[in-house]
Amino acid sequence: MMKAELTNVDRIGLELGHAGRNAFVYVDDDRNADRPFTLQTYRPYGYTPDRPVVIVQHGVLRNGDDYRDFWIPAADKHNVLIVAPTFSNDIWPGVESYNNGRVFSPGGNPRHVDGWTYALIGKIFADLRAAGITEVEQAHLFGHSAGGQFVHRLMSSQSHAPFCAVTAGNPGWYTLPTFEHRFPEGLDGVGLTEDHLVRLLAYPMTILAGDQDISTNDPNLPSEPPALRQGPHRFARAHHYFEAGQREAARRGVPFNWTLQVVSGIGHDGRAMSAACASLWFEGKLPSEAELAKLAGQHVA
Repeated sequence: MMKAELTNVDRIGLELGHAGRNAFVYVDDDRNADRPFTLQTYRPYGYTPDRPVVIVQHGVLRNGDDYRDFWIPAADKHNVLIVAPTFSNDIWPGVESYNNGRVFSPGGNPRHVDGWTYALIGKIFADLRAAGITEVEQAHLFGHSAGGQFVHRLMSSQSHAPFCAVTAGNPGWYTLPTFEHRFPEGLDGVGLTEDHLVRLLAYPMTILAGDQDISTNDPNLPSEPPALRQGPHRFARAHHYFEAGQREAARRGVPFNWTLQVVSGIGHDGRAMSAACASLWFEGKLPSEAELAKLAGQHVA
């Protein structure tokens, strides 16, 4: 008899049953059977299933292994599990497949929201729970740069139920919380509803912005007209997005619970912003200026 193919739950249970770094394939058989991606993971020694889970979204370099490693110091210090879904550019090409969530079919029609790339993160966390790797009911979610784009668009479109804390660090530009613009500049034209928008505004999402992320000629900085309308650089665009959320919530008379957290002295730096987020989540404060200065200069998208 042929050996049965391992399910995602089986594979997760097998691969994450021991401490250390790991990398293994995940396949969404439901909607993306021909588009595997990799889970880059780190399980600290002493980790137990009651400890937090951090899901980390990489930047434009599709370097989930780097982002997993950026989080290892925090994982060891606070005994948390790191899972970095990694979408190769070969199989998930360009901004349309990753940053912008593969929202449209090749013919230009919007897919159902459950089939967007962002929906995969909730599935991964459900499988971590089903495998017994974690018993916590909700995960922490962080993304930097293109990953920050991914994360705030996920929160604009998907269920918030899997997440207890969400931080988007230094996105290149934003999907504004309005139906006055079509996606990805706004929320119109892809099947999202008023309920999606109201839930987004109410969620305590953190926009993490390095105050030195002010380059205007970074080749990875989106420079299309909709992005430029949000400001000349990432730091300005973070303020633009936050203020747009404030205005929209006030106009609608609904709760607004976002936080704009500035990280002083830090530019477009995945390592430093990861450390800043970890400190905020697990210590309730930013790292000291001295600690941030040691981390500064690791410019990784």
